[in-house]
Amino acid sequence: MRPQRLVGTLLVVLLLGACASAPTNPARSEFEDIPVPKGLTYRAGKSTIIESPTVKAARLVYRGRLEAASLGAALRATLEANGWRHVSTTSVENRGTTQVYEKAGSSLEVRVWEGWLRIFTYVELTASRAIPLPR
Repeated sequence: MRPQRLVGTLLVVLLLGACASAPTNPARSEFEDIPVPKGLTYRAGKSTIIESPTVKAARLVYRGRLEAASLGAALRATLEANGWRHVSTTSVENRGTTQVYEKAGSSLEVRVWEGWLRIFTYVELTASRAIPLPR
């Protein structure tokens, strides 16, 4: 075996071993009507949550080892079952798929893409919701 191939193979094996032993974060959703499929782990360092008295917004990033196309279809089915109206879907080769949804006073963008070497699939949920003011 050539030295470059041997080094590359060892690097991949070490990387996979490190990923397999990394602690998993439970799936987190800031919005009760946006379900997160099983098999995805929350990436706190890549996510942002903003709350004010009138608006709640979040960019939640998840990672898992699921097939991107079936994950996108499952997300659409569960979101529509939770009352979200599908507005559009855009797919770009090697960039993934973006789905846009709306629901009274809320908007949601779902991005699904495969990471480097296609080892992991990523999901980014970007949502905003107006919070009604107390009367």
